[in-house]
Amino acid sequence: MTKNETSVKNGIFDMGDKNDAYAKYFVGQSYLNNLINDPKINVGVGNVTFEPGCRNNWHIHHDGFQLLLVTGGEGWYQEEGQPARKLHPGDVVVTHDGVKHWHGATKDSWFSHIAITAGTPEWLEPVSDEQYNALED
Repeated sequence: MTKNETSVKNGIFDMGDKNDAYAKYFVGQSYLNNLINDPKINVGVGNVTFEPGCRNNWHIHHDGFQLLLVTGGEGWYQEEGQPARKLHPGDVVVTHDGVKHWHGATKDSWFSHIAITAGTPEWLEPVSDEQYNALED
C-alpha cells in the first residue's frame, strides 16, 4: 500500500471506475464517480481520485467555475503564474471563470476531491514532469 491509499479508496464516496473518458487529459491514472450528472442542472459534481503522481492537464473553465472539496490524501493545486498549493483533507479551492490551473496528487500519495464544475472546460497542455517534479513536499 502507498501513502493514503486505504483512506482514499475507502472514502465517504466510492472512487468510481478508471477515468478512461478523460484519460487523454491526465498524466497517470485517475478515477471518476459522477455523483450528480443531471441534464436539467448545469453543474456537475464528481468524486475524482488520483493515484500517486497523477495530475490533470492545465485547463480553463469558461462561463463557469470549479470548486474542489478535498476529501482524502495529499495533492497539489496551481494557478498559472502562482506557486502550487499543497492540499489536505478539508481544504477548499475556488477556481474562477477563465483561470488557467491544474490539480492532482503528490508524488507519493493518493488524492481525492469532490469537483463541483460549471461551464465548459478547455483542456490545454500537460503539466510537464519538470514542473511537477520541482514541487517540494
